[in-house]
Amino acid sequence: MQFAILGPVEARRPDGTVIALGGPQLRGLLALLALDAGRVVGAARLIDGLHGEDPPEGAAEALQSQVSRLRRRLRDGGAPDGLVEFTPAGYRLAVEPLDVDVHRFERLTAQARATLDPAGRLKLFDEALALWRGPALDGLAAPPVAARLAELRLAATEDRAEAGLALGHHDRLVPGLRELTAEHPLRERLAAQLVRALHGSGRAAEALDVFAGIRKRLADELGADPSPELADAHLAVLRSAAPAPARRVPVPLTGFVGRSELDRLTEALPDARLVTLTGPGGAGKTRLAIEAAARESGEVCFVELATTTDVPRAVLAALGLREQGVLAPGAPPDPADRLATGLADRPLLLVLDNCEHVVAEAARLVHRLLRECAGLRVLATSREALGLTGEKLVPVGALPAGAAARLFTDRAAAVAPAGTPDPSAVTRICAALDGLPLAIELAAARLRSLSADDVAARLGDRFELLSRGERTAEPRHRTLRGVVEWSWDLLDAGEQRLAGRFAVFAGGARLGAVERVCGVPDADAVLTGLVEKSLVEFDGGRYRMLETIRAFCAERGDDRRAEHAKHFLGLARAADPDLRGAGQLTALAELTAEHADLHAALRWSVAEAPELALRLIAALTWYWWLRGRRSEATPFADAVLAAVGPEPPPGLAEEYVLCLIHASATDVEIEPILHTLGELRYPYLFLLWAFSPRTKAKEGERLAALVGPDPWARAFTRIGDGLGAQYRGRIAEAETHFAAALAGFRELGDRWGQASALEKLAEFADWRGDLARFRELMDESVRLAGELGAVEDAAELLCRRADGVLRAGDAEAARADYEAAAEQARAAGTPLTLARARGGLGELARRAGDLAAARRWYASAIGLATDPVTGGETRIRLHTGFGWTAAAEGDLDAATELHQEALATALEHANLPGAAQAIEGLAGVLAGREEDERAAFLLGVAVGLRGAPVAGDADVAAVTGRVRARIGAEAYVNAFDRGREMPPEQALEEFGQRRFALGS
Repeated sequence: MQFAILGPVEARRPDGTVIALGGPQLRGLLALLALDAGRVVGAARLIDGLHGEDPPEGAAEALQSQVSRLRRRLRDGGAPDGLVEFTPAGYRLAVEPLDVDVHRFERLTAQARATLDPAGRLKLFDEALALWRGPALDGLAAPPVAARLAELRLAATEDRAEAGLALGHHDRLVPGLRELTAEHPLRERLAAQLVRALHGSGRAAEALDVFAGIRKRLADELGADPSPELADAHLAVLRSAAPAPARRVPVPLTGFVGRSELDRLTEALPDARLVTLTGPGGAGKTRLAIEAAARESGEVCFVELATTTDVPRAVLAALGLREQGVLAPGAPPDPADRLATGLADRPLLLVLDNCEHVVAEAARLVHRLLRECAGLRVLATSREALGLTGEKLVPVGALPAGAAARLFTDRAAAVAPAGTPDPSAVTRICAALDGLPLAIELAAARLRSLSADDVAARLGDRFELLSRGERTAEPRHRTLRGVVEWSWDLLDAGEQRLAGRFAVFAGGARLGAVERVCGVPDADAVLTGLVEKSLVEFDGGRYRMLETIRAFCAERGDDRRAEHAKHFLGLARAADPDLRGAGQLTALAELTAEHADLHAALRWSVAEAPELALRLIAALTWYWWLRGRRSEATPFADAVLAAVGPEPPPGLAEEYVLCLIHASATDVEIEPILHTLGELRYPYLFLLWAFSPRTKAKEGERLAALVGPDPWARAFTRIGDGLGAQYRGRIAEAETHFAAALAGFRELGDRWGQASALEKLAEFADWRGDLARFRELMDESVRLAGELGAVEDAAELLCRRADGVLRAGDAEAARADYEAAAEQARAAGTPLTLARARGGLGELARRAGDLAAARRWYASAIGLATDPVTGGETRIRLHTGFGWTAAAEGDLDAATELHQEALATALEHANLPGAAQAIEGLAGVLAGREEDERAAFLLGVAVGLRGAPVAGDADVAAVTGRVRARIGAEAYVNAFDRGREMPPEQALEEFGQRRFALGS
C-alpha cells in the first residue's frame, strides 16, 4: 500500500488504484496518521488535528467511530486488515514511513543536499518534487501542517534551482523563478536566484530591474535592506554585466572519435593567442574546434563565417553585440571599433570557423583585436593560415587507420544497428577515402542499403575512374569530391532534384520554406532520405547542408535563386507589421533565424532583380533598426541605387526613399520624391529620415500628412511632436504628446515605442520632484529595453535613472546604476554611454566632496564623448559637471570655459534644456564672483528656456540660497523674473555667441 498527502490525500493499492476514502474527516484522519507513519499518534493530537483548539463534545467517541469507518473503507478498497492499529497510547498506521510520499520526499531531499555533484543533486530534487501533485493536504483544513509542508517544498525548489544554476541552466530556470518570485515577492533567496539566472542568460538589465524591485519592496514593507545573498547577486551583475554570446559552442549531432590533433590543440590554446587549424575540406577542422572549445572553462563564442563576406559584423552578431542602440539616432560606429571596445577587457576564446574564403579580412580583424584586447584568444579553422606573427598552426590531416575504422563503425551503427560491418571491408573503405572524416561519414551512411563489401567495391571502382581526371587537384580534394559525387550518383532522381535545389539555402531552412522554394513533391519524405544518407542534417526543426556538400549540389542543381528571393521577400513583408506590435520579439527571433538567407536573397536580387531588392530592403528596414544593425543595409542600398539610377522605378518611390536613407552617399534629393507619395506604407520612413544625416524637410507639416491613419505612425508622430515641444521649452505640451504616444504604443504592444515615451515622461516627473513616478516609469523603460536585447539602450537608461535618484538624495542607488551602466557599456562597446556613466560617478564624487576623484572621472569621460551626432547631450552634461567641480575648487575662469563649452554645444544642437543647464552653471560662476543680480537673472533665463524648473537640483538650490541671502528676496525675485520672462529667441540671440563676457 502507498499513501499520498502531497496533494489530495490518497491511499493506493499496490497496482496504483486509488481507494475511495470518503469525506474530509476520514481523509484528514489518514493524513495525520500518515505524517507519523509507523509511530503511535495520541488521541489528543488526532482530535486537535481534526478539530483545532475547540473540539466538539464527544470528540473522543467520534474519533473511535472515524477510525472504525477508516478501517472499513481501507478494507473494502482491498487493503490488508490491521493497517490502522489501536494501542493504549493511541493509534498507528502500520506501514513503513517510505510508503508515504512525504517521507520519501524528505529522504530524497536529504540525499540531494548531501550529494556533491550538481547533476546528481538536480536529479534527486527532480525526483522529490515530482511527488507533489498540488498543495499538500489539498481540500483539508490543516493550516499549520500544510504551511510547514509548503515551506519544505519551497526550500527544495530553491535548492533545485541552486543545482541548476551550478550547471549553467540559466535560461531554462528564468520562467519558473519569475513565477515563484511573483508568488513570494519578499522571498530574498528566490529573488537572488532570479537575478543570477537572468545575469547568466545575458539579461543584465532585467537582473538589475529585479533587484531594484525587491529592494524597494523590502524597504517599503519591512523597512529592511537586502540580505547578503541578494546583495552579492546584485554585485556580481554590476561587476560583469556583459551580454552573453548569442551563439555559444554548437552542440554536435554525433559523438567524437578521438584523434591526436585534439591533444596538440588543447596544449596550444592556453598559451598561444592565435591557433589555426589548417587542412583540406572534410578533414574535421570544425569538429575539432568545437570539441576543444567545449572543454574551455571560460567564455567562448563560436562564429560561422561560411555564409558571410563581412567578418566584423558576423562576429558582432555572434557575440550578441549590436552596432548601436535602438532608442537613439546617429550613424553607427565602425563594427571593428565596436568589437575592439567591447572585447577590450573581456577574457574570451573566439572561434572563427571556415575562414578560407574571407582569409584576408579575417586576418585584418584578428590582428587588430589581438593587439587591442589583452584577454582575447582566437581559434581559427581555415584551409590556409591567416599569416599573422605569433600564429600557431595545427595541421589536421587524415585520421589514423584505427580512428578512421572506429568512426566508420560508429556511424554505421547509427544507420544499420542490426549488424557489424566486416572489418576488412571497413579497412579498405577508410584507406580508399584517405582517412577523411566527412568522406567516411558519407560512405557509412550507405550501409542502410548496402553491405560494407559493396561499398568498398563501388568506391574502388569509382576512384579508379576518378584518378584519371583532375590530376592537378590536391589528392584529398579529389577524394572528398569523389565521395560526394559517388553519394550524389546513388540518389534517386527526386533526391537529386531536391538536393540540388536545397543548396540555394545559405543558412538552412524549415520544411515549409523547402516546400515553397524547391517545389519538389513529397519534400518531407525526400528530405528524410537525404538526412539518412548524411547529405542533409536535421536539428532543431531546421534542415542544413555542410558547405562542402552544398557547393557540390549547387553545381548540379536547378537555379532556384529567384524563387528563394521571392520567398524571403514574402517572409520579411509578413513579419514587418509584427515588428511594431505585441509579436515583436517573436518576429525578431524568426527573422534572426533566417538572417543568412535574407542576405543571400539580397545579394542575388541586387545583381539580378534590383526592384525586388528595393522591396526587400524596405521590408527589412525596421528589423535592422530593432536589431541595432542599421549599417548592414548600406552596401546593398549602394549597389541597388547604382543599378536603378537617380529616379525611382514606377510604384516604388517609397522603397526608393528608404534605400536613399540607407545609402552611404548620394546626390538624389529625398523631399521632392516624398511630395509624390500618398499615404506611407512604411510608417517608420520619417523616423529614419529624421535620424539620418540627410537634409531634412522644409515643409514638415505638409509631409506629416502622409502618415495617414496607421496607429503606429500616429503614436510615433506624437513622439516627434513631443520632442519638438520640449526643445522649444513647452513642457506641458510635450508631456501631453508623450503620454498620447505611450498610450498608442501600449495598445499596440510595441516595446520600442513604449520605452521611448516612458523615458521622456520619466524625465518630466524627475523635474517635478515626483520620485515615485519617475522610478516607476524608468524601471519600466529599462525592462522593455532589456526585453528587446538592447544592452546599449538599457545602459543609457540606467544612467538616466541614476540621475533622478541622485537628485532625490539616494546616492547608493545612483552609484549602483552608474556602475552597472558603466559595466554594460564597456562590455557592449559603447564609449558614449560609458562616458555618461563615468560622468555620473564624477558627480557622486563631487557631491561627496572628493573633488580630485571627480576631476579624474570627468576628464576620462570627456575623451570618450566624441560622437558628433549623438554625443551632444552627453558632452553638455560632462562639461557642466566639470564646470561645477572647477568652481568648487575656486578656479572660476576654468569653470567659465567649461560651462561656455557646454552652452556652445547645446546651441549647436538646438537643445534648449541643455542650454538651460549650461546657463545655470554660469549663474554659479557669477554667484562665486558675487555678481548676484546677474546670477539671479541667468537662473530665470534657464527656467524660461527649459520651460520648467528642476526640483531637487542641489547646485541650483545652493546658488539660489547664497544669492537670496546677499541681495534679499525681493531683489532676487525681480532679477529672476526678468530672466524667466525673456523670450527664448532673445535669450538665444544674447547668449548664442561662441563666448560671451560674464563681466559685461
